[in-house]
Amino acid sequence: MDTGTVGPAPIHFAARGALVAAINDWRTWLKAERRVSPHTADAYGRDLAAFLAFLTDHLGGEADTSDLANLKPADFRSYLAHRANVGIGRSSIARGLSTLRNFFRFLDRTDRVHNPAVKAIRTPRVPKTVPKALDESDAMAAITTAGELHDEPWLAARDTALLILLYGCGLRLGEALSLTCADIPESDTLRVIGKGRKERIVPVLPVVREAIAAYRKLCPFAPLPEAALFIGKRGKALNPGVMQRQVRRLRALLGLAETATPHALRHSFATHLLAQGGDLRTIQELLGHASLSTTQRYTMVDAARLTKVYNAAHPRARVT
Repeated sequence: MDTGTVGPAPIHFAARGALVAAINDWRTWLKAERRVSPHTADAYGRDLAAFLAFLTDHLGGEADTSDLANLKPADFRSYLAHRANVGIGRSSIARGLSTLRNFFRFLDRTDRVHNPAVKAIRTPRVPKTVPKALDESDAMAAITTAGELHDEPWLAARDTALLILLYGCGLRLGEALSLTCADIPESDTLRVIGKGRKERIVPVLPVVREAIAAYRKLCPFAPLPEAALFIGKRGKALNPGVMQRQVRRLRALLGLAETATPHALRHSFATHLLAQGGDLRTIQELLGHASLSTTQRYTMVDAARLTKVYNAAHPRARVT
């Protein structure tokens, strides 16, 4: 059922004394100064909460700032080992360590805790992953079938417009859901605010504009400029979990792989552009990647596709 908005569960931090205030100030700083997204701020909070929960057992009680000041490199290594032992993946462990470094830098800058021990810890080597893109036919099938999951025409039009926006413009789901009615594209470009509050301009295909216009025409809620472009049944900003659930239903309906997610449409956008001759620098700008090395992962996808085609088509590649 489309509930529209479901907020994240409150995060419990096992802390006492001055550390409680420090955590609150850090989280305020992340949102007000760093201007991280609510999703990112929540992820940082959960990473820190996991570390403090470990320290409660490790130290025999909830930590204060004085406890953090006395931590040694061995304590941080014990935490990383603990995370690995309970089955946390290396990517998540690496992100958690990055969160701790961020938090300890904040404590240092605000003269609360000075402890360089966390800097001595190596970040776990994260295996390079190949983005999981959909075939062009699967991407289009997901978009054209999305509306069939709703009985209400405006909700069907909403899901179709959102998925075609992800695939047609290469947006992250969070970027699409942060758009307001004032951002509705009336020309062939769209202004997007991405990670780190970085702005980029992406081209908009006529089919994308038409899908958004069709959705807004059917939507029963007034398109106030400051209101969210994509909304739930009750008129509030659409929660990403709603769309993620809809795509899981599409996977089952169409027999798509488990890797078929809203974000896979962004990967598909980049992979299919590359396959049609798009250059990496242009694709980097369209995706809003800070580093070209991130965009270069898509060459691995295209190389894998070419190898698959070669093995299936070349006479000398066939086993007789």
